Amino acid sequence: MKKPKIAILATGGTIAGSSINAANQSYTAATLNAAELVKSIPELETLATLTTEQLFSIGSQNMTPAHWLTLARRVSALAKDENIDGVVITHGTDTLEESAYFLNLVVRTKKPVVFVGAMRNATSLSADGALNLYNAVSVAAHKNSQEMGVLVVMNDEIHAAREAKKTKTTSVESFTSCVRLGSVIYGDVRFYAKSLRRHTFESEFDICGLDVLPRVDIVLNYAGFDAKMIDWCVKSGAKGIVNGGVGNANTSTEGLEALANAVKSGVVVVRGSRVGSGLVTSRGEVDDSKFGFTSSDNLTLSKARVLLSLALTKTSDIKEIRRIFGEY
Repeated sequence: MKKPKIAILATGGTIAGSSINAANQSYTAATLNAAELVKSIPELETLATLTTEQLFSIGSQNMTPAHWLTLARRVSALAKDENIDGVVITHGTDTLEESAYFLNLVVRTKKPVVFVGAMRNATSLSADGALNLYNAVSVAAHKNSQEMGVLVVMNDEIHAAREAKKTKTTSVESFTSCVRLGSVIYGDVRFYAKSLRRHTFESEFDICGLDVLPRVDIVLNYAGFDAKMIDWCVKSGAKGIVNGGVGNANTSTEGLEALANAVKSGVVVVRGSRVGSGLVTSRGEVDDSKFGFTSSDNLTLSKARVLLSLALTKTSDIKEIRRIFGEY
């Protein structure tokens, strides 16, 4: 049986990191390149015919929207290549969920695109990166991964890019989602669910000719927070603000006034919650229709920022923004 052809794109991160000794928790990210990663796991060759490419060599805390655009264009080009059956992207875990969701919205393909990382560097005791990468290639090579959107494979689990989030600072079981799509244990791939929100080949977003994304800021609320932070975002040129409110995306009286003034200045405001999970309702203590806001649905603050940035490349009409947040 002919093996599938999988392209591995490396961007750096902990999965490619190394330390001075195996028992040292301090390490340097992105010291190994893509070819070295693959060479260190000879079992990968049993799964697929592989190509490797080093796109970036950074810790993902240094990932920017400019990197996203470069990554998305390269993945799009590979997805159009008849000789490539799927793409695996190695990535640092700090911002992996944002990069994955961005590609989920802009890469128009039915082919598998799989993000993978590690919580322990490649030279660490009980490093998790090798098995994670083996499992990610297994998922990318699997027939049932077609049309599933961008996937995240970590710690034997398969997550949809929209839902995946990092929930722990250092534990190997950090990544979770509200609905896990499946499992992959030593290459044994099993799917149990699929994402129902629009993604990849169904997406309306187009980054062709786009050199920069509209600026969207996140403002985190807390007891006694200074609403002048919102004013500063407006004055600094933000086109959109994701307000990280408390509870059901609530904010103080001063914060509500500042957000309302931001809308009057032409800034699009999305109400999200710092809680980290759950649906933000449009008519709770704050009525979005009254103030011209929209809710983040159940997106995390960072993913609401990604979606709003892309939405603003198409429109600033709040009705359209609300539709987009309801569909993606």
